[in-house]
Amino acid sequence: MRRFGLSVLWISVLVYAFVFAPPNQPGTTDLIVRLSVGDWNGINPAVSALFSVMGIWPMVYAAIALIDGHQQPAKAWPFVVASFGTGAFAMLPYLIWRSPNPTFTGPKNWLLRLLDSRWLGLMLLLASLGLVGYGLIAGDWSDFWQQWRTSRFIHVASLDFCLLWGLFPVLLGDDMARRNLKQPLWFWIVALLPLLGAAAYLTLRPPLPEEQTSLADNPV
Repeated sequence: MRRFGLSVLWISVLVYAFVFAPPNQPGTTDLIVRLSVGDWNGINPAVSALFSVMGIWPMVYAAIALIDGHQQPAKAWPFVVASFGTGAFAMLPYLIWRSPNPTFTGPKNWLLRLLDSRWLGLMLLLASLGLVGYGLIAGDWSDFWQQWRTSRFIHVASLDFCLLWGLFPVLLGDDMARRNLKQPLWFWIVALLPLLGAAAYLTLRPPLPEEQTSLADNPV
């Protein structure tokens, strides 16, 4: 039922994004290029913040999915790499095909050590706090609402943010189990706080036990 529900969701959001979302607007390509190179002058800060946090979400997912995918038949890394361009649209197939995986028995090489590092979580948390604060305080939200109603890029990016937020608990429960974290309250705090909860979890979670790991060739 989990796979069926996620499959229906994946198909539904694809159809919605390409059929029912607002049309592309002239200048969308130029807007994406300017956002990508940091030329934010004259761009609504709410749009700039949204675009930037959509680059943080894949890094948050990488810190959990690449560990989760270590013992999965379908490796996680192709989906994580693709998610930097297409977000939840790329992560959903991995979530559909993966199996519950509440244990970790090694290896933990340099890549997994980096992903498991609280320093990585702290950097993502600080970046998230800065961008969310910038968007909330400096953003023109009436203009953002108008763009959301008329621009496919803004509309689908907002949908993508909500999908990544809503899907995070699919991986969160198993990651907490690997670390022997059994507090349901913390699960719900992390799950219900958009992006900041996930980044804070990466900062505060205990590392995977060293004694469960050993050297191996393929980390993901």
